[in-house]
Amino acid sequence: MSLDTIHSLIHSESERPGIIARGWVRTKRDSKACSFLEISDGSCFKGLQVVVDAALPTAELLPRILTGASVEVVGDLVASPAAGQKWEIQAKELRLLGEADATYPLQKKGHTPEFLRTIAHLRPRTNLFGSVFRVRSKMAYAVHRFFQERGFFYVHTPIITSSDCEGAGEMFQVTTLKPNTPTKPEQDFFGRPTYLTVSGQLQGEAFACALGNIYTFGPTFRAENSNTTRHAAEFWMIEPEMAFYDLTADMTLAEEQVRYLVQAMFDECPDELEFFNKFIDKGIIDRLKQTLAKPFERISYTDAVEILLKSGRSFENPVVWGESLQTEHERYLAEEHVKGPVTIFNYPKDIKPFYMRQNDDGKTAAAMDLLVPGIGEIVGGSQREERLDVLEALMAKQGLDPENYAWYADLRRYGSVPHAGYGLGFERLLMFVTGVPNIRDVIPFARTPGHAAY
Repeated sequence: MSLDTIHSLIHSESERPGIIARGWVRTKRDSKACSFLEISDGSCFKGLQVVVDAALPTAELLPRILTGASVEVVGDLVASPAAGQKWEIQAKELRLLGEADATYPLQKKGHTPEFLRTIAHLRPRTNLFGSVFRVRSKMAYAVHRFFQERGFFYVHTPIITSSDCEGAGEMFQVTTLKPNTPTKPEQDFFGRPTYLTVSGQLQGEAFACALGNIYTFGPTFRAENSNTTRHAAEFWMIEPEMAFYDLTADMTLAEEQVRYLVQAMFDECPDELEFFNKFIDKGIIDRLKQTLAKPFERISYTDAVEILLKSGRSFENPVVWGESLQTEHERYLAEEHVKGPVTIFNYPKDIKPFYMRQNDDGKTAAAMDLLVPGIGEIVGGSQREERLDVLEALMAKQGLDPENYAWYADLRRYGSVPHAGYGLGFERLLMFVTGVPNIRDVIPFARTPGHAAY
């Protein structure tokens, strides 16, 4: 006998005697002659029906087998006469591995995402969250595949850092010093103030300037007191850095990656995508097809502002050249003006971090954001400033301690090259490909202001 996953049994090419299946009971239906269990082991979207004859010796366990219980079934995989399923298991033995009583919170009824967040340890057993986290796994693998197919090297950048990449100061401090103790930073564990990283970019640049094309993919942190549906205190970022790339090449790679991941969704998660389209976002399949149907549009920031001003739309946040585009502006551009993904480039230099290359016009930086319908910004990147004198002037202007960034300046001092990179928010990507509207529902255990259970 062989132990099989539900996925392998559902996709079997023929009937198979003597199989073993294990899983959790989704539903149970009893009749005089037999009972019908639907079991799932999480390996795929669908469950598999098990028919347990009432005359079976181990059928005496059935009264104790309720929704949520875990079971082992020994039997034969046979063609099913029921509509909507190809196979079912005719049980020869039934074993109860773990009981679940009537207090099991995932009974056969609708549950809101808000309720399920309160039982995050159980929510992966639901159709919605089982689907979300299978997609998360497939998309993470597709991220690595995309870069590995293109000769990129995977670099592990530090989670603990003394560098503030974004310069916004919204970082979680890492310290062993006791609160309210008159000690100095140099007495701390690392001998200086350190923080959880907001980005692996700066360290990634060091490796790009040695290995050529690299990428990081790991957790990042923001101590921003935000409770929007797009923000979390802990999230995952995909960050490639490429030597000898300019802004145009940077935009092209980002657009290719988004298209690649959308195609992977169609190829590898069709059952989940159908579920999302039916129950979460009825337009998700059409929207993703449109993403693949034509090249992404590109619009300069200046032209984007002009489009917004001429839209006739009354925005909550006024549109002003020189200020950041807000989510409502981004979504208008993607959803209504372009009706698809769009890359905005050449932003005002004064609203961008010190590391972005200054354009010759003296007003803009070689920065870009890729916007998608339903989300807004999903990618942010730029050509990096490779000129030492310009970089040092920008750091001084933003009040950065040159000693803390001396190593970063060395990359421009010794064999500097044009280079570029971007950050793709993994959770925002998942929101885009699933239609799930809240970032808290595409990450296993969400970290947001006031919430750090588990």
